[in-house]
Amino acid sequence: MAWLVFACLVKGVAMHMNDQEYFRSCIAKERHLAQLLGHHHIEECYESAGTLWDNALALPQWTRDWQACGPLMTEYGITVTYGNGPEQPGNGFASIGTTTVHFLDHPSRDRAVMYGIVKELIFRLEHGKRLKPLPGSTPALA
Repeated sequence: MAWLVFACLVKGVAMHMNDQEYFRSCIAKERHLAQLLGHHHIEECYESAGTLWDNALALPQWTRDWQACGPLMTEYGITVTYGNGPEQPGNGFASIGTTTVHFLDHPSRDRAVMYGIVKELIFRLEHGKRLKPLPGSTPALA
């Protein structure tokens, strides 16, 4: 089983998260965002390994699938800026609003960016920054 290393920059301690724990953290973020977007009748379907349902409709896998995350980005005008860490060449990162995700903390750069987009939207919704979809956008959760 592969291990992901998460560096705790505040205390300088490294934490390890296995693939299953990472997968669960992604599902938790997706579920949390769905609730913030007004979907409150969500139950986890254990037979479908992480598929969440709301009135028999599968919720988008925002942290795991660009076909789900892309419309979320365009609906709310989310921008991503990329950079490299000066202290560790090769440890790139993405800045999404107030959220920064480091590529080494995720299985791939794509997964890092999708995770960051969901995390940023959650932050904005929880801190009173009500997001309004852009005119002409397709709802990310139809």
